[in-house]
Amino acid sequence: MKLAIIGAGYVGLVTAACFAEMGNEVICVDADAEKIKGLEQGRIPIYEPGLEDYVKRNHEENRLMFTTNLAEAVKRSLILFIAVGTPQDRDGSADLSAVLAVAREIGRYMNGYKVVVEKSTVPVGTAVKVRQAITAELQARGVDYEFDVVSNPEFLKEGTAIDDFMKPDRIVVGCDDVRVAELMKELYAPFVRTHHPIIVMDVVSAEMTKYAANAFLATKISFINEMANICALTGADIAMVRQGIGSDPRIGHLFLFPGLGYGGSCFPKDMQALIHTAKSRGYIPRVLEAAEAVNRDQRRLFVERVRAYFNHDLQGRVLAVWGLAFKPGTDDMREAPSVTVIAELAEQGARFQAYDPRAMEEARKVLGCNRAVSFASSCYEALDGADALLIHTEWTIFREPDFDRMKTLMKQPVIFDGRNLYNPAKLAKLGFHYFYVGQKVEGQVLTPDP
Repeated sequence: MKLAIIGAGYVGLVTAACFAEMGNEVICVDADAEKIKGLEQGRIPIYEPGLEDYVKRNHEENRLMFTTNLAEAVKRSLILFIAVGTPQDRDGSADLSAVLAVAREIGRYMNGYKVVVEKSTVPVGTAVKVRQAITAELQARGVDYEFDVVSNPEFLKEGTAIDDFMKPDRIVVGCDDVRVAELMKELYAPFVRTHHPIIVMDVVSAEMTKYAANAFLATKISFINEMANICALTGADIAMVRQGIGSDPRIGHLFLFPGLGYGGSCFPKDMQALIHTAKSRGYIPRVLEAAEAVNRDQRRLFVERVRAYFNHDLQGRVLAVWGLAFKPGTDDMREAPSVTVIAELAEQGARFQAYDPRAMEEARKVLGCNRAVSFASSCYEALDGADALLIHTEWTIFREPDFDRMKTLMKQPVIFDGRNLYNPAKLAKLGFHYFYVGQKVEGQVLTPDP
């Protein structure tokens, strides 16, 4: 099929590359001329395992093209995917200005029947606004081309997005016309040969499904963090509790890891957008608001534990940092716990030697203006002369480090583990002061903000 993917960001690039991999003719459009120039030269603006190979191969074989010319892409394509950003607005709602701007452009350049697909994460009711924007432009032109608007939310995980797209658990299609549903099924048929479902529903339900999925997973993360905090007060072992409840197939182990909470470009933004959607209709989403409150507190409690260990005097203390990205497998720094923790401890006078195996370039953009932060070339270099180590991201290279070497490098063998990577008994035998999420610390009671 002939497809246009409008927006060469994270979702747009993955979508374009994977559709091209299946033999479709794909035009990827973006208003950023420098980004398009880089993509044509094989430079990928984000890190995602496998994406660079997919982009280069399909571009070289002329199945994937890049352009800033939206008009040409609209005219040449049957199915138009809108994959532009929907950042959080001041009131917590999703900013739809880019989505609706693209919809108006589509209306200006349509030359026949088109299927317009919402791939961006958008709140309930956006399809109606997209239809209205396109219709207004067609009326201004004095033409009456037929078109359909479809909701087709993405369920990609950063770090495994290629696999998620190529081997999806499910594909959700929201539309109001049987013919369009069959067209979308044909497009996605190569991706579901293992019989994972293509679920067709109405547009509003499809828009809601994306938010509901992310809200549930975010709430699950906050739930296990709440349990960890209660374990810290009672002396229960959160690792054993997790194993005990995760073995129940109704609960499962996924997204049930205590830590510093969720971050990234999706969960925080989508939770706020869903809360705003509910409140704008007169409903108070108490569970969602509680999950957000717990998530905010996880970082504060971590900071308080570090401050308490140093008797609230961090002036001149050097803290090594392992992990800056919000999760492993990506260089995404958006809403990363490391940013919050570093900022709050820097205000207390701490200095940082930070390392991340993938996010150093992005981290310099976010943290480079903070004079308290320096960047190390390796995880061990970050430890040199450090008073303590803070672990923010559970990269695999941090799971089995040389602990003896660590002790020789550090001023003090102290670890604050925000991802619970290590065995506490083993670290104690090795002579480390080891603090983890859910640990009971005598004489120290950690309570959330009222």
